Amino acid sequence: MLSTGDIIETINMIREENLDIRTVTMGISLIDCAGDDVRAVCDRIYSKITRLAEKLVPVSDGIEKQYGIPIVNRRIAVTPVSLIGGRFSPDDYIRIAETLDRAACDLGVNFIGGYGALVQKGSTVGEDALIESIPYALASTARVCSSVNVASTKAGINMDAVIKMGGVIKKTAELTASTGSFGCAKIVVFANVPEDNPFMAGAFHGVSEPETVINVGVSGPGTVASAIARKGHCSLGELAETVKRTAFKITRVGQLVAAEAASRLGVPAGIVDLSLAPTPSVGDSVARILENMGLETCGCPGTTAALALLNDAVKKGGVMASSSVGGLSGAFIPVSEDEGMIAAARSGALTLSKLEAMTAVCSVGLDMIALPGDTDEATICGIIADEAAIGVVNGKTTAVRVIPAVGYDVGDEVNFGGLFGSAPVMPVSRLSPAAFISRGGRIPAPIQSLKN
Repeated sequence: MLSTGDIIETINMIREENLDIRTVTMGISLIDCAGDDVRAVCDRIYSKITRLAEKLVPVSDGIEKQYGIPIVNRRIAVTPVSLIGGRFSPDDYIRIAETLDRAACDLGVNFIGGYGALVQKGSTVGEDALIESIPYALASTARVCSSVNVASTKAGINMDAVIKMGGVIKKTAELTASTGSFGCAKIVVFANVPEDNPFMAGAFHGVSEPETVINVGVSGPGTVASAIARKGHCSLGELAETVKRTAFKITRVGQLVAAEAASRLGVPAGIVDLSLAPTPSVGDSVARILENMGLETCGCPGTTAALALLNDAVKKGGVMASSSVGGLSGAFIPVSEDEGMIAAARSGALTLSKLEAMTAVCSVGLDMIALPGDTDEATICGIIADEAAIGVVNGKTTAVRVIPAVGYDVGDEVNFGGLFGSAPVMPVSRLSPAAFISRGGRIPAPIQSLKN
């Protein structure tokens, strides 16, 4: 176990540079809660979650107080719910979502993830029912998050699932229109989804995971930005080394918290996810890191190259510090949650097309982007398909979390509050991919998937 001496040099990062543990996430398997009677299944789910996670919040609070390390969120991730309700109707799944929400509320955790399905190659009747239920489940709950994996390098892209998710996002936007269509902030559509990601909305407890596990997500954009600023003018190789060394120090903090939390809760320690996850606070921005590297503004030519350097150096520093680095681990670019991204989008320097290019080298994808409320389903499907293609062809995780904010148009701004920030509504092409999308079926896996 790491000692407090191992993190003495990071005290200034915590006090001055917004270093924090973004989340301590407990993963819980619900496989043994499956059954045919939805009432019995809900009872088992509630009982198991509240029993295993009973001490998650107090233990996290105790670690935060003892070490002085801010822990922003306490979360739970469960087995993809579609795997435990194969015979259930959409209404039954909504009851399960409400049970998850009640458990999360009673435990005092911020979010609970896993209300989703893995349909990259096809879907079952139960998975179709769950996907149909997502808008209504998210509209009737406060803390439930949903993720659906529609593509992988081995399977290709399930365009039938993409079509369904385009409709899910539009319907969720309509049902939560009174909150700026905030329900869409709790849905993410993945390609090559990782099974141990502790960050919402995409967290779930993978089928290859143990009965329960603690995964920790640590974030320090402000720390990295400050290190680059202190380094001053230097070569790009030296810049990468600076980021790598800083990421190493940040990861040690996460390793300490993961080990402590797992020990106190009596469950295995899983992974440390070193992801530069920004917040709307000044000084806690991935965009500002890129600008500290020498870009006039995030989104200008050179942005994708700078982000590639950053993402790679973060991953290298993380794996030097811990043998259990996992999840996504790299740089996130959620527009509404990053004050520098917000500023760049407002000025027009950062466009949807540029963001798509950046996703080829970042750790997630198109994240927390507000679109005009009248954006049609086919366009949303096209955005999902494009992002999935980047992930499938490059063998990396990509995702889409977009918010077609009902009643809002380009030039407006949607304010979600807290860590979710505010999103300038970004323009989107009005040229339609509808004829292509409507073909359905599956885009086959690329030739590079044949590695056996």
